Amino acid sequence: MAQFFTLHPEHPQPRLIKQAAEIIRNGGLAALPTDSAYALVGHLGDAALLDRIRSIREVDERHHFTLMCRDLSEIATYARVDNAQFRLLKATTPGSYTFILEGTRELPRRVLHPKRKTIGLRIPGHVLVQALLAEIDQPLLTSTLILPGADAPLAEAQEIREHLEKRLDLVVDAGPCGSEMTTVVNLTGGTPELVRAGRGSLAPFGFE
Repeated sequence: MAQFFTLHPEHPQPRLIKQAAEIIRNGGLAALPTDSAYALVGHLGDAALLDRIRSIREVDERHHFTLMCRDLSEIATYARVDNAQFRLLKATTPGSYTFILEGTRELPRRVLHPKRKTIGLRIPGHVLVQALLAEIDQPLLTSTLILPGADAPLAEAQEIREHLEKRLDLVVDAGPCGSEMTTVVNLTGGTPELVRAGRGSLAPFGFE
């Protein structure tokens, strides 16, 4: 049964951030608002978490998971980033983008795409998520909270609670965050490739 926390969207209460971090450290699966839709969020090192997320989303092992990172130095730890990629990341983060990059050996193989050995990475601009990342002191494994057959992610904490209360350990309400997903850009080739247009502007990549 999920716990339900209500946090201030701009000044999240430190006490509740600490409690949320402890739930996640102990293997809990949380639903958090981000700067682009709600996400399912958990501890990177927890193997059982992947199966729980795949069960809720009804996706297979080819589904691209995403690491939410605090900053560019964390991205460089978990993904191979050349100079051109780094400049592009620096110009567009934090923001509503997910970047597909080749993972490093710092990542468990189970979180990588089984054939491409890639992972999604993002640096969110949401104050609450940044506070939680700072408290946990490592990236969070995430996946957009969109239910099977739905056209858009769940956008309200109460709605998430009604649908998934028995399948989550924590639901965080910090006000509405919208239901538009991130813009996804594949950076593993020679030039950026648009995978999905979303909230993040396409202009920095020359897609418009």
